[in-house]
This record gives sequence, structure tokens and C-alpha cells, in this order.
Amino acid sequence: MSLLEIRNMTRFFGGLRAVYDFNLRLEGGELLGLIGPNGAGKTTVFNLVSGFYEPSDGEILFEGKNTAGLRPHQVTGLGMARTFQNIRLWNSLTVFDNLCISQHYHLGYGLWDTVLKTHAYRQSEQRVKKTADRLLETLGLSHYAREYPKNLPYGLQRRLEIGRALSLQPKLLLLDEPAAGMNPGEVEDLIELIRWIRKEFKVTIWLIEHHMRVVMSVCEQIKVLDFGETIGEGTPEQIKKNRRVIQAYLGDEEPIHDA
Repeated sequence: MSLLEIRNMTRFFGGLRAVYDFNLRLEGGELLGLIGPNGAGKTTVFNLVSGFYEPSDGEILFEGKNTAGLRPHQVTGLGMARTFQNIRLWNSLTVFDNLCISQHYHLGYGLWDTVLKTHAYRQSEQRVKKTADRLLETLGLSHYAREYPKNLPYGLQRRLEIGRALSLQPKLLLLDEPAAGMNPGEVEDLIELIRWIRKEFKVTIWLIEHHMRVVMSVCEQIKVLDFGETIGEGTPEQIKKNRRVIQAYLGDEEPIHDA
């Protein structure tokens, strides 16, 4: 059974076809890229998969379970976490607290446990703080634990957002344009971070990215959208030579470079 299987997924917004007949089979441990020109429907695909939108047609199966009708927090509970194209951190909370509060879905205690400070409450809170501390250390954010996210460099804010998603202990991590707004040095750090996360956390990764250096460096398979329709899929080398993909990006037949 595949970790994620998408069958004939289609989404209309009124008369606009945003995604059409999208199919995917994603196995555990894979690292897949989703690329395409602006407005191709990439983020809509992620919004459909993570429960923010419902498909107009088709099925989304996560570990064999049909996610139709599930809300985003319920999809997250199945083992899927994501980041967003625009960073969505809680800037009124510290870096440490961002990593703690994101774990609320897995707390395992209720209101009365909180009021009475029961053993379940104390045990869960200890586990949450331990997880946050471990993520701070492994992501190189320990020195910023008491800082507010808005005061961090952009690259570290992205790193924190990825850490917050990892705090949910996902089986599938969706990264929506993680290199957006980064300088060249931050991009190189991100490439190494994605590789390290996959190895360290044993998590399947699916990423949307415009930065070809990132896509071609880390992805084993790439899927390409244009006007909501799949126009190509294959290895990075195959995608670089795919004429339909090249035309969609550049309007000619120049090769796609990963610099």
C-alpha cells in the first residue's frame, strides 16, 4: 500500500479549472518535486491533499484511508504536515513556544488534567518540551529559543517553520516553496537541511519549488504542472530534456538549468 495515492483529482473554482485529472502514487521514503510556471496549480494541489480544499472529483488516499471530507487538523492527525508559501509563524510567541504549541494535537490530556495538573498532564508537557529542545538543537536554533520569530533572519524563519512541521512527527512532509526569498547561501543551507531531515527523521518529502537548484539537487522524481494539468514527470535528467516542460517554462527549446 502506498503512503499517498491520488486518483483523478480535479478541482474547479466556479468555471475555472485549477487542477485536472491529477494522479500520483507516493511511496514511503521518497523525495518528490512538484514544479510548474506561476499559476500552474501547484499550491492548489497541496491545499487539496492537506484538507484545505475538497476535490471536485477524484480520490485522495493516505495509507489507504480516503481523506474526503476531513478538515486540515484531521489530515494532520493521520500523519501529514506542511509548510506554506508565505511563512505562517506565531510571531507573538518565542521560537521555543512555536515548537511546543504546534504539538497540541498529540497532547493526550483534557481540560481537567490541565486544571488538576495530573500525571498525564505533567508527562505530556515534559514530552512536548523535550521534543522542542531536541528540534532546537538539531536544527541549529538553540541560541534563538527565547527570541521571537520576526526577529530572525529569513532563512532561520524558514528553518523554524520546517521544525514546527516536524514536531508533529509526520510520515509525509509537504514543503511549499521553502527556498522562496532566500539568498544563495541560504539556498545551499536549505539543500543540505532537506537531505539531512529525510535521513534523520525517516520522513517522506514532497516539495513545491521554483528554485531549480533545489529541485534538481534533492528530488529523485519530479512532476510538472501547467494550467492544472500534468505535462511531464520523471527524473531530474528526464525533466531537463522534456520539450513540453521547457516550452511551458521558457516558450522555446532551451534546456532547463539547475543553477
